[in-house]
Amino acid sequence: MTVLLRLLRYAAPYRARLTAAFAAMVAYAAASAGVVYLIKPIFDQALGSQSQLSTIALAIVGVYLVKGLGAYLSAYLMTDVGQRVVRDIRNEMFGHVLGQSAAFFSRRSTGQLLSRVNNDVNQVQQVVSQTIGDLIREGVTLIGYIGLLFYHDARLALVSLTGAPVLIYPLVRLGQRVRRRGRRSQEQLEVLTHITAEAFNGHRIVKAFGAEAREQARFEDASHRVYRTNMQVTSTVSALPPLMEWLGGIAVAAMIWYGASQIGQGRLTMGEFMLFVTTLFLMYEPIKRLSRVNATLQQAMAAAQRI
Repeated sequence: MTVLLRLLRYAAPYRARLTAAFAAMVAYAAASAGVVYLIKPIFDQALGSQSQLSTIALAIVGVYLVKGLGAYLSAYLMTDVGQRVVRDIRNEMFGHVLGQSAAFFSRRSTGQLLSRVNNDVNQVQQVVSQTIGDLIREGVTLIGYIGLLFYHDARLALVSLTGAPVLIYPLVRLGQRVRRRGRRSQEQLEVLTHITAEAFNGHRIVKAFGAEAREQARFEDASHRVYRTNMQVTSTVSALPPLMEWLGGIAVAAMIWYGASQIGQGRLTMGEFMLFVTTLFLMYEPIKRLSRVNATLQQAMAAAQRI
């Protein structure tokens, strides 16, 4: 959290763009919930008694228009802020490194410094332009969906969300593991950059001693370590969606069982039941994106700690 707050200070000069982006995210979330809210009148009125067809059709067009504009504006503005922050951090970091003593440069290789200025700063850019934007947008959308469920039927909402607390522990463990392996990946990428720069800068020496095969072997070994660590991160991140789908299946099965009994007793209409089913399926995508955002955030934080 300390590292994240330190990074967000670089975004403070662009608070107007951030405010506009947040407003666009709220509009996107409200429109997403509005699409689901229209399911009940579609089934109970438009398809049932065939009343208010024009009003419902115009409402569908309107909410999708707002949703599209909110998605575009939030993505564009957050990317703009992220690029500006990266520019500022890179400029400041270059000036800071350039002002160091000769002893500083003797203790560090060119590859290490290049990795910090280029690779690590690019990882930080994802935090501001993509990760935070996705975190807010998908988080607000998910809150809107949950609020819509509880607004219509609190008991059915509780049945539908039975598996939600179980997801918290895997997400926490996922973040810890991804951060550790993300830091290791950055360190190995630093070594790879150093080997590349050393071989290219000293190409005359390499050729004079016929050391091409040795340098090739060093590079391939470092490249394989980067590949192996990145695949470990991918394995960790890829394990969560199937687990979420399985827990979601349990929640859907429980909701169908409970909803069928409520419809049979006349306490629930078909439109309300379809609203719940659709909302649950739509909630899966924000949850899945949030899990990926969490993994990306942990990787970026590992890079930010090195800057």
